[in-house]
Amino acid sequence: MASRRSTGKRRPTGRRKRRGGGREVNVVLWLAGAVLAVVAFKVTLPFLQRNWPWFAAVAVAVLVLSAAVAVVRARAHAERERRWFRENAELEKVDLLSGPEFERLTAWLLRRDGFRHVRELGGTGDRGVDLTALAPDGRSFAFQCKRYTGRVGSPEVRNFLGALAYAYAGHTGVLVTSGHLTRHALAEAGQAGLILVEREQLAAWLGGGTPFPRRMTRGG
Repeated sequence: MASRRSTGKRRPTGRRKRRGGGREVNVVLWLAGAVLAVVAFKVTLPFLQRNWPWFAAVAVAVLVLSAAVAVVRARAHAERERRWFRENAELEKVDLLSGPEFERLTAWLLRRDGFRHVRELGGTGDRGVDLTALAPDGRSFAFQCKRYTGRVGSPEVRNFLGALAYAYAGHTGVLVTSGHLTRHALAEAGQAGLILVEREQLAAWLGGGTPFPRRMTRGG
């Protein structure tokens, strides 16, 4: 007997897929939901009209309660931030912080000193700037935070200057570090007019007193 060779083609089963069936079901369900919503509104409207003062009172109570909860949460968050800052407001503690925690500490100091719109940008896509903020006098500042126990070199300063020149033009640049800058980095920062907050200045800033930026000097 001769063997049959498969041609690789499937025979039609006689069943055809129904196109557009799912779309028709969705339209029907949507129309049914709309009809039910209209019916429910017509049924409950007289009840709402008779008892609207009660509903208004409930709505006001919900709004007041929501506002009170928001205030309590904001105060609790602020107290947690103050407690965290007090626990880390010494250089020995700062040396143990991670990079993001150091940025958080700097942001807290700025808010304490009256800066507004303090934004923490550190991480992927920060374009070379960790924080931005508006000073009490309205000037725009951009901050680069380096939690270093060693020295910040010229490459870090150049990267920051590049970000200021392109992505953050018009901002006054501030480099904050728990360490020190190298001699060449200091020279480049001075030529560019960066404000520098090195280890000794950071310790004074943590301790309070004259707020930033009046206590700080430009690099040079």
